[in-house]
Amino acid sequence: MSMISFVSTANAQDAAAAGAPPSPLSGMIPLVLIFVVFYFLLIRPQQKKFKLHQQMVSNVQRGDHVVTGGGIHGKITKVEDDSTVMVQIAEGIEVKVEKSTITTVIAKPGADAALPKAEKQPKKKKAANDNA
Repeated sequence: MSMISFVSTANAQDAAAAGAPPSPLSGMIPLVLIFVVFYFLLIRPQQKKFKLHQQMVSNVQRGDHVVTGGGIHGKITKVEDDSTVMVQIAEGIEVKVEKSTITTVIAKPGADAALPKAEKQPKKKKAANDNA
């Protein structure tokens, strides 16, 4: 068998296999898989984070210590309506902020009284030369 007949036989086999049209779904499967990966890695965690933030913002009350998106630390003195609060940032200085700008609610000063003593006091590290 010569080399030319082998090549023509191989080309004939490829042509027969290429004659069948590809399924329309075979082109969609990679796109669907990419969307599923994006949903579970990007979209779903962002939705959970947004819901937790909305819940935190709706539960703020007078006396809570908060941090705003601009980095201002303060204490809520008045919840005015569904979207704004008054925050005391220094003695006698209050600012009106949107609830949506609150990024963190810090525990109230008396809230650590409920913690067990082991959690209140950090453990002391032993020095390497204690016995010397």
